[in-house]
Amino acid sequence: MTSTLDRPSPAPHHAERVFETRSPRWRRRLIDAAWLLPPLLIGILVNAVNLGGSPQRIDDEGTYTAQAWSLSNLGELTHYTYWYDHPPLGWMQIAAWAGLTGAWDRYDIAVIAAREAVLVATAIAAVLLWYLARRIGFARLTASVGVAIFLLSPLAVQFHRQVYLDNIATAWLLAALLLAMSRRAQLIGYIGAAAAFGVAVLTKETYLLALPLVAWLMWRGADRTTRRYTLPVSASVLGLIGLTYVAFALVKGEVAPAPGRVSLWDGLAFQLSSREGSGSILDPESLMSRTVGLWWQLDAVLIMTALAAAVASLWVRRLRPWAITLLALTAFMFRGGYLPVPYVILLLPFAAIVVAGMGQLAVESLRSRATLRRFGGVALASGLLVALVSAGPLWAAQLRGFLLADLDRPLRDAEAWMTQNAPGDARMLVDDAMWVDLVDAGFGRENVVWYYKADTDSDVQELAPDGWRDYDYVITTDSMRTFPTEFPTVRQAIENSAVVASFGEGAQQVDVRLVDRDQAALAQASDGGLYTARSVAGQQLLRNPDVGVPGAEQDLLTSGIVDGRILVTLGQLSSTGRIDVADITQLEGDPSGVHRQLVVSSFAGQDVRGDAPGSDEVVRFYSSLAGPLRPVSVERGDSGVVVTFSPDEPTDLLPRPTT
Repeated sequence: MTSTLDRPSPAPHHAERVFETRSPRWRRRLIDAAWLLPPLLIGILVNAVNLGGSPQRIDDEGTYTAQAWSLSNLGELTHYTYWYDHPPLGWMQIAAWAGLTGAWDRYDIAVIAAREAVLVATAIAAVLLWYLARRIGFARLTASVGVAIFLLSPLAVQFHRQVYLDNIATAWLLAALLLAMSRRAQLIGYIGAAAAFGVAVLTKETYLLALPLVAWLMWRGADRTTRRYTLPVSASVLGLIGLTYVAFALVKGEVAPAPGRVSLWDGLAFQLSSREGSGSILDPESLMSRTVGLWWQLDAVLIMTALAAAVASLWVRRLRPWAITLLALTAFMFRGGYLPVPYVILLLPFAAIVVAGMGQLAVESLRSRATLRRFGGVALASGLLVALVSAGPLWAAQLRGFLLADLDRPLRDAEAWMTQNAPGDARMLVDDAMWVDLVDAGFGRENVVWYYKADTDSDVQELAPDGWRDYDYVITTDSMRTFPTEFPTVRQAIENSAVVASFGEGAQQVDVRLVDRDQAALAQASDGGLYTARSVAGQQLLRNPDVGVPGAEQDLLTSGIVDGRILVTLGQLSSTGRIDVADITQLEGDPSGVHRQLVVSSFAGQDVRGDAPGSDEVVRFYSSLAGPLRPVSVERGDSGVVVTFSPDEPTDLLPRPTT
């Protein structure tokens, strides 16, 4: 089944091949570099700019980052019990890059260091893709177009920027495919292909789906005189690499399941059979529908163009294996099992090859005089032109968002709030994207708990015998707000907590929630919206030019956890002179988490610390207060005038905002 589109290229391409044969090798390499570098550098630049701003960090990224960080900084395979959900080779490579280059120290956010490692893997994959397109038989321009698609599609940028093991596995898979097409020194090439493919699978097991293509390329291209040993040797190498994972589990005594321990068998069973399926694409509430919908929203043009090009490529001999692989991998999505969100990363290089390849064949057919070829070329070229015109504005708008949007700021603000306001021994349930940063900031490793482990890890459960009551804070992200209901500890902690600080909005919103064991704060929060009233009053106070508040305390004022009496009296005192705040703190033993102690450092331009004369007026003001505003004590101190209010805050002191 061979199309006229797959006949030998016209004379100009023949001349190019003759020129390449006669020209020195160094000159050919310079020409290759001249074609490869522009799309490669532009693509990597687009992927690197604003790497930490968009998209927002997600839980999966945090998990792989935390595992890599644990290898580098704790000497442990993971930050929790390793349970064979994925082979560890993927985050070992991230740890190697970050450790050798000092990436952990170059970034305040650990996930960005891991994203840098993934970006390096993507750059390597792009180079290999270019040479793979050339090995298939396409022109340099076609290979460069393939690289541009692979790097610049918004669908690619979204997933290449994120810490997914699939991005690292892609580079190894493309290396395996390139080596599988070796024609010289086939034994070395095939051994290299088997080794690279084995590493790809041990980086992300999903890549085992590409085995038929690798095997077919090696079988089809093997020299008949040496096939009897090149193929068995390479198969043995692949088998030995795969067995290293089994040997790893065997050494740890964790191959077969047993009570109270993890096992390789259970991990494989979870991935292959027991894991809950993604549902039907026809169900708008299913994970399958949401996942494919996300891909479609990012780049519907590439998805449609790639599928159409793959179908057309079935009639083109040199593209047929790549088209069959792309269509087979697409069909595999609808088998009824679990569909990983980053599964599309595996499809991207094949999509780039068939789209760019069919583009070249369409142009070649237009240049030919054959009527049949010209008719087919017109159809192909017209379709590709429509796709290009459609993709241009869409890609530009999407890429602009990646380059300019700071979607990760709510997470950074929440981490900063916890660092500035939460006690050092606070226990918290968090999205794994924050785990490394909070541990690195000084919170105890056992006190920062990845929410997924609160109900699934027996070691974590032993540290929290009272369940949700053993936690002080819950920091909720979109992932945690939509998690499955089988995590009762996390659900109960959220239900029994009040928002004390909120950052961002929509899917990017991050809430810091104070767990209220005694229900005191919750009673206040549900009684007419006291937290909201405090937050609104705090925001109004910050707009008062006669009230000076340090940066850390500014977050407190907007979070709704500053006693209303502090807010009201600061506003009253500022009407007679500028007042500067040194600190706002909690009372020891107060379970509500509300800050009820104020320290004033200056008033009306005069220092009020210690026995400074300027303190008299501040002391006189607060001592004269009566009724619900009367403080428990007013004292002079080295930091300023210390004003303390009782925990019995009036609930009707602040006006409630209308809704």
